[in-house]
Amino acid sequence: MNLLALETSTECCSVALLHGDVLIDRSELAPRRHAELVLPMAEALLAEAGLARAQLDGIAVGRGPGAFTGVRLGVSVAQGLAFALNLPVVTVSSLTALAMQAPRDAAATLAVIDARMGELYACAFRFDANGFAQPLDEERVARANDLVLPEAANWNVIGSGWEAYRDALRARLPGEPGWAHGDRFPQAREVARLALPQFASGNGLPPERALPVYLRDKVALTVAERRAGLDPANQKAAG
Repeated sequence: MNLLALETSTECCSVALLHGDVLIDRSELAPRRHAELVLPMAEALLAEAGLARAQLDGIAVGRGPGAFTGVRLGVSVAQGLAFALNLPVVTVSSLTALAMQAPRDAAATLAVIDARMGELYACAFRFDANGFAQPLDEERVARANDLVLPEAANWNVIGSGWEAYRDALRARLPGEPGWAHGDRFPQAREVARLALPQFASGNGLPPERALPVYLRDKVALTVAERRAGLDPANQKAAG
């Protein structure tokens, strides 16, 4: 199968191409440059693989949660390509794609993306026998201090939420995480891996049904909220 995957929900812009058993990708930490980078990255991968767009069999995309603009961009590009090429689309949770980069051990994995405004996007996972991250609870947006986790003796933590709110998250865990990285972001290569079984099962969607997931409607604090001390920078410092 020839599968193009996109992930633009965070500061990291990434594109991957699965052709046969070969997975190649491009990834760049480039805030506010996703619209400039995503299609050239895709064209570069197709050229490297010697494929034309018409040889693609499907499009996969990280559906969020994440930055509103980034999530919208990724889904819009996926829809546009799928409409033009008459291809199915599979949407993949960006938190699951993030969790897929954690160690595949007995610990539970907490995937957290900094949602700004003193909040984070979060979901807990365990890996199944096939090496796929399976959710233990619901994806949600919450303040780090209020995050409620399922029971697990040991944890790994991954994502920018750890970098932003590590002290608050430590207080929610039963102990120090066995492994933690705050500089990891969802990647298109993991979106491709997660989407492949869905395509194989015939679960691809028509482009108009490939929808983003935001988890919240609010994108910025009001002036009054900032004056009241709810500025994200203050929340991070306090966390």
